[in-house]
Amino acid sequence: MNIPNVNFIHAYRVAPWRVQRQWIGNALLFVVVLAMVAGLYLNVTSRTAIAGREIQDLMNSIAESQQVSSDLHTQLALLTSSASLEFRASKLGFRPVEATDLQYLLVPGYVAPTVVDLSSSTAPQLSALTIPPEYNQSLLDWFDEAISTSRRARQQ
Repeated sequence: MNIPNVNFIHAYRVAPWRVQRQWIGNALLFVVVLAMVAGLYLNVTSRTAIAGREIQDLMNSIAESQQVSSDLHTQLALLTSSASLEFRASKLGFRPVEATDLQYLLVPGYVAPTVVDLSSSTAPQLSALTIPPEYNQSLLDWFDEAISTSRRARQQ
C-alpha cells in the first residue's frame, strides 16, 4: 500500500511545474481578489463623492433661492411702504381726504355688529371635589393606611 503513495510523491517531485502552477494560480487568485476589493472601494468612494457633490449643489441652490426670496421681500417692502404708496397715488391723481369731502350714508335696516367679548371674567376654579378620591391619595398615604389597617387587624 505504500507503493502507490511513494509513486505519487515521486511523480509529484518529478513534475515541479505543478507546484509552480499552484503558486502562480494562488498569486493570480490573490491579485484578482485584490483587484475586486480595490474596484469595490473605488465604486463606493466615487458614489460617495458624487452624492457629496450633489448635496453641495443642492445647498448652493437653496442658498440662492433664499437670497432671491429675501430680495423679493425687500422689493415688496419698498413698494408697499407708505412713502412709495403715497407717491404712486399722487401720480395717479389721488389726494388726501379732507373732512369736508366725507359723506356718510345711512342704510335703512343695517345693524352695526356688536362686539363679542370672548374673554371670561372669572377663571374656572378647580376644586379637589372634581377629582375622584381614588386619585387624591399618594403612595405614601396608601402605604401608611395599609400599615395602620394591618396593625389594627393584629390587635383585634
